[in-house]
Amino acid sequence: MTAVHNARPLVQARNVHKSFDQLEVLKGIDLNVMPGEVVAILGPSGSGKSTLLRCINHLEAIHKGYIEVDGEQIGYRVRNNRLEKLSSSGIARQRRKIGMVFQQFNLYPHMTVLQNIIEAPVGVHKENRKDAIENARRLLDRVGLSEKTDSFPRQLSGGQQQRVAIARALAIKPKLMLFDEPTSALDPELVGEVLATMRDLASEGLTMIVVTHEISFAREAADRVVFMDGGHLIEMGKPEDVIGNPQHPRTQAFLSRFL
Repeated sequence: MTAVHNARPLVQARNVHKSFDQLEVLKGIDLNVMPGEVVAILGPSGSGKSTLLRCINHLEAIHKGYIEVDGEQIGYRVRNNRLEKLSSSGIARQRRKIGMVFQQFNLYPHMTVLQNIIEAPVGVHKENRKDAIENARRLLDRVGLSEKTDSFPRQLSGGQQQRVAIARALAIKPKLMLFDEPTSALDPELVGEVLATMRDLASEGLTMIVVTHEISFAREAADRVVFMDGGHLIEMGKPEDVIGNPQHPRTQAFLSRFL
């Protein structure tokens, strides 16, 4: 947790709205995330947490407002004083700054662990294969799986698969990591190993936005905690404030189920 508070925000979301048909899911989100900051987002199912992450990565297009990552408006560019949608290649270039880890591991079952990790750097970003392999081995060591290079996903536990998914997201050398409830699909005894890996990343100063129900992780590893409900940011602040002394009745009611 080494947020650089005198720098410009790495992520800026302003008045972000997102709807699916007639259902408005995000209702005017404003959020800054500083370089090196870890932000944990809490909230009930359907509050808009995962949708917000997907909008930051432009997996979902927003309908109003804007999102910037590292000074670039995600999904768009300004040309001749007009806002234009980016091409798919332009969006892919922007996404290189953003790693994402999902609830499901989404590993390629027919590829080894090493092949899964180098697929995007080599196949999409045209990185030198030898360099990508060396980086993949470093990342596997970083997540405690250096001995699993040649294993296939079916030979790994859920926790190991999710750690491979984290290494795969890190392989593109992102400036920002998004985690969408990364432990929700795991058996309880496997949650700890994934959270430990994420705590290590946080301690190394990686900028992270984490949607999670793991209150202990939010309390220990986050610089700030955000509580969302009904498409709004209801409460935001330091973990000891939002978790230890929540002010809004909705935050209080939600946390009472966990504490």
